Amino acid sequence: MSRSTPTTVPQPSIHQYARTKIVATVGPACQDPDVLHKLVLAGTDVFRLNMAHGNQAQHDQAVQAVRQIDRRLDHPLGILVDLAGPKIRLGELPGGTFTCQQNSKIRFVRGDTFRPPNQLVTNYERLVDELDEGDRVVLADATVELVVESCQRDYAECRVVQAGQVGSRQGVNLPGVRLSVPPMDDEDRRAARWAAAREADFISLSFVRSPHDLIELKQLLQDLGSNAMVIAKIEKAEAVDKLESIVQVADAVMVARGDLGVEIDLATVPVVQKQIIQACNRWNKPVIVATQMLASMQSTPHPTRAEVTDVANAILDGSDACMLSGETAVGQYPVESVRMMNRIALATENQFRGRNLPQPADLTAEQVHPITLAVVSGAARIATQLDASLLVVASRSGATALTLSKKRPFTPIIGISQQRDALRKMNLYWGIAPIHTAPSHDLGALKRFVSAWGKENGSLQDGDRVVIVAGTGVTPDMHNAVEVHQV
Repeated sequence: MSRSTPTTVPQPSIHQYARTKIVATVGPACQDPDVLHKLVLAGTDVFRLNMAHGNQAQHDQAVQAVRQIDRRLDHPLGILVDLAGPKIRLGELPGGTFTCQQNSKIRFVRGDTFRPPNQLVTNYERLVDELDEGDRVVLADATVELVVESCQRDYAECRVVQAGQVGSRQGVNLPGVRLSVPPMDDEDRRAARWAAAREADFISLSFVRSPHDLIELKQLLQDLGSNAMVIAKIEKAEAVDKLESIVQVADAVMVARGDLGVEIDLATVPVVQKQIIQACNRWNKPVIVATQMLASMQSTPHPTRAEVTDVANAILDGSDACMLSGETAVGQYPVESVRMMNRIALATENQFRGRNLPQPADLTAEQVHPITLAVVSGAARIATQLDASLLVVASRSGATALTLSKKRPFTPIIGISQQRDALRKMNLYWGIAPIHTAPSHDLGALKRFVSAWGKENGSLQDGDRVVIVAGTGVTPDMHNAVEVHQV
């Protein structure tokens, strides 16, 4: 998590915060600026704005509040705009709900107006054309399930195999059905333009099915002059099938377990989660584990034992960040949820004190210069062997900081840059505390800055060792030097 510079009121030592980053979703429970401020102090690194909920005015207020906290604390904070994506939803229902009786027949019909009895409409006009006999249709967060029994020109008739109640605008999942729906609709493009204008740091695309979906969003952002990192949300079986190619194209990845657990066999989600994390670590991409991590804390002040174990296992699997959704957006205990996640992460990470955490597989990322990779690998080993108090990486874009974070050294790391957008992106990199400072071409000035910063916030004292990763300037875009500095 990021920390203040020596020019601000001293903040707690970085040793009090988890290396695993925390993403908190903004919603009615935390949109007040005072609550957002408390979430930062509790350990939040990135704030997520869910474009499927709320309106532009509310999202504008959230962006403004987060940026004000950033400036007030001199504390870089990331903003993630989550595009709704091509989510298929039911239309409006009279009275808001409809009960699907066991073995009853339900028809999906064309149009956008509910026509009882037992006829449902959706926001996807080609649904009737793309359903086939035997397809499963899952509604209401997997509480209701239908199977398609026949397909006609203007409707698809289904039988209810799992009864329950559905509501207006609830999601429709079609496990195994390959749809021709585009990766982004007009609303997603409007949201992406809005995010680019607000200088969002991360933009996530929902229901990614192929690398081409990401390329389309990246091209749009490039045309808009945005350098936001594009996050691929893995929540479709097609995305799991094309995992390696999607991870290569994405700037970061989210394991979106909600819809993923409907689109694939729920029992396989834990194994697929591990596969996604492993692929991201091979390709040097940040990875977020999301959905229901501390879900019970929406209504209770303490999580279940299973939830605590879930967060810990995501960290041990190699996740860079864990995300809170309803816990902070609509829950009764948003601050307590962040505080608990930070506490679990600290306890998990502290089991590896004095040695590196389990390292991911060797990087296959072609964009990492081999000299830089060798230097950061050596720096991580040196810091562990010397029991250094701090690792420092001076990084213009943040790419070297990400590579160092993937080596998982237990030694706390600060990433130093003059680029505030690079610092905000570091909030998604495991173990990196982003610090803003002037250009650091002078290694002596960098050492003096780090010593002063560390002494002021209690991270360093006289005699402590600091391992610094930097570039000598001989070769551009490459870090080729490691220096051990004693405070």
